[in-house]
Amino acid sequence: MSESIILFIIALVLFLYFFRNKFSGKRQEKLKSSYNMDDQYNSDRREREKEIDALLSKMGENGSKDLSEKDQKRLDELSKK
Repeated sequence: MSESIILFIIALVLFLYFFRNKFSGKRQEKLKSSYNMDDQYNSDRREREKEIDALLSKMGENGSKDLSEKDQKRLDELSKK
């Protein structure tokens, strides 16, 4: 009785080991297919807006004097897009 249970568990482990890619691949394909070009554009735009907001909040009351030269260049690049 216990030998048959052990053999069943071993067979189950081997089955799951050899077919693990088949089961996990379908989930990844579904995730990739649901993320299209529009989603990528919107994601990039949100990231750009967050970065602009962070740079503008750095400016504070003194205006662009509070920004470093690097931050000013980055703000110019982002505002042109």
